[in-house]
Amino acid sequence: MPYVSGFDRSQMMFCSWDTLVDEQSIARIIDAFVNSLNMNEYGVKVPSVEGRPSYNPKSMYKLYIYGCRKGIRSSRKLSESCKVNIEVKWMTGGIEPDFRTISDFRKENIDSLKKIFHEFNRRISGAVEWGFTSVDGSKMLANNSKDNNFTKNKLDDRIKWLNGHTEEYLRILSDMDEQEELEEIPENLTKETLEAKLKEAQERLARYEAYQKLMEDTGVSQLSLTDADARLMKNKNGFAVAYNPQTAVDSETHLIRDFAMTNQVTDHGLLETTMAGIKEETPTGIVEVVSDKGYEDAEDMINCLGQGIIPHVITDDGKDGYELEIPYKEVTEVDTTSIDPKELKKALHAGKIPEVYKDVISEMRVEEVRRKVVDEAGEKAEVCSAYGTPEEMQKRAKEGYFVRDPERNLVYCPAGEILRQKCIKKNGNIRYANKNACKHCKNRNKCYKGKNEWKEIDFTKDQLQKPCKDWLKAEGKAVEETKRKETWRFEKTNVVKFFLKPNREKTSQRMCISEHPFGTIKRAMGASYFLLRGIRKVAGEFALYCLGYNLERAKNLLGFNKMMELMEKG
Repeated sequence: MPYVSGFDRSQMMFCSWDTLVDEQSIARIIDAFVNSLNMNEYGVKVPSVEGRPSYNPKSMYKLYIYGCRKGIRSSRKLSESCKVNIEVKWMTGGIEPDFRTISDFRKENIDSLKKIFHEFNRRISGAVEWGFTSVDGSKMLANNSKDNNFTKNKLDDRIKWLNGHTEEYLRILSDMDEQEELEEIPENLTKETLEAKLKEAQERLARYEAYQKLMEDTGVSQLSLTDADARLMKNKNGFAVAYNPQTAVDSETHLIRDFAMTNQVTDHGLLETTMAGIKEETPTGIVEVVSDKGYEDAEDMINCLGQGIIPHVITDDGKDGYELEIPYKEVTEVDTTSIDPKELKKALHAGKIPEVYKDVISEMRVEEVRRKVVDEAGEKAEVCSAYGTPEEMQKRAKEGYFVRDPERNLVYCPAGEILRQKCIKKNGNIRYANKNACKHCKNRNKCYKGKNEWKEIDFTKDQLQKPCKDWLKAEGKAVEETKRKETWRFEKTNVVKFFLKPNREKTSQRMCISEHPFGTIKRAMGASYFLLRGIRKVAGEFALYCLGYNLERAKNLLGFNKMMELMEKG
């Protein structure tokens, strides 16, 4: 059976570059879109007129957008594509920039990429019909390994481990000096080897102590050495140093309407922030957003309602909605028919349901409640005196107390371990914990008897110690209660309480709307991690991913000819 014959390599061919590119290639849409852009509007840095001429910025943008859509992300691979990829040669006019030129231009003009993404959405907005919006986040790896990310508890463990090794090396060296003339020293345990190990351990110890001091002075909870903005986050594979980008996806077209780049570990409180840009684009209308239970935050939902955004946050099983509460403000006139944010806020605080919220808000009422108010001028807590040194605090802790150091913001436990701040509760109390220390603690049963758990203890800002009752009882000591003395009173105040009921029909569609873009970006486009460092640069890199996703999606929705028409019109 004969094979399909190819062309003769030695045959001469006369043709234009245009005939080598498919008539409906996405490269043609990218070319038309970028050619119609006014580079002056995006703050592109113009190089000096002296020296060698620079490359056209439009050619560089075409290269970035095309490479992102095709999964070609690194500067070296983009530089190679300029030499071997026919579509890239057609778009850029055959230029062959060096990989460093490609990298430097992207870093210097990274802020313009999000503006270009919004410009693309603006052009296709007239040809599509937007529905409601679904917001979701996903962890994308940063350019920072877990070994180069430190928490306070992690540094405490490493410093303790290195102190133990340093003491052991010193002990062995001392024994070797005493026995040097009496016994033969093994070849694999020479004095020079131990001194080298000791020096290395001391250098690492000094470095970790410097990291610890920096974190205590600046008050940061994590320290990333390679990418300072990246944070250790939990994902489906455990923990990773990552960012948490938020995408707002349209329900009708599945296009990404907007995004927000964050390094926040959880999604709490990010709903209103992510939707702010979309609300600005529709000032004369109300926008609706759906999200999962990770966005359950009362204050965030109230802020959304005040801005003209209806939040449909999925509820727990057995719940129909959320009981929300805001301060009551008496006003003379309220326009419940207006959708202006000022009027919406005024109506909510006055206890009146705006017309646009009739379907989602019910049972709105004004109630008089009693609130406990602490007199700040009153006497402070009568607790143990502030110990002068960490040694004195540890000595007191070993007597059976949790002793707090307010300056370093840590707590010493009776077992001699350090508990670090875990979170600040809504009532203002500070919660401390150390999961690793409790897991390996020999005195666990004296302090906490829970199975596979760890001790968590709350302190007010004025408390300096708390008794560990189980520890004191096990030691046969009396429990000394330390009570706070404060002057407080009850105050009567009026609040507005109402019930926010999400639309179940819309929330049921959340997963199929918001999960698809992240899956395409990570798998089809190969963008599960960021090449750049810093939250500002990462946001520009993610804008490329969103633009590449929307390009393909819009082409499938509108067709090639319509897309070319929209891109060329500008």
